[in-house]
Amino acid sequence: MASLFTRIIDGELPGRFVWKDEHCVAFLSIAPVRPGHVLVVPRAEIDHWIDCPPALAAHLMTVSRTLGEAIQKVFRPEKVALTILGLEVRHTHLHLVPIRTEADMRFANADENAKPEDMDAAAESIRTALREAGCAEVAG
Repeated sequence: MASLFTRIIDGELPGRFVWKDEHCVAFLSIAPVRPGHVLVVPRAEIDHWIDCPPALAAHLMTVSRTLGEAIQKVFRPEKVALTILGLEVRHTHLHLVPIRTEADMRFANADENAKPEDMDAAAESIRTALREAGCAEVAG
């Protein structure tokens, strides 16, 4: 059965995409730890990140860096944190989270009821920053 992320990638479930290319996509988390929380997900269903072919792993990091720069510009956090967990959805994904303190990375504090209008605004702000950076892979 397809993973939750494959179903989002295939359009079966909604997603607020900010990036699409032939190898991966990025979209906002439906339960953001902080506003601007983005997931970078390979199109291939790979459960554990260490099983990613090296070229794909490098691509995910390159895309994460580009998105991190956009998130930094839009949200002006102290840092853009990057973490790979993968227990909640068995499909490799990198979390990019704008943070001011380490406490901002507590996934137990995720906003399960984020306002759709706030999520839409965050996604559009990231897309705008990506366009301004000259990225052709901007979704939407």
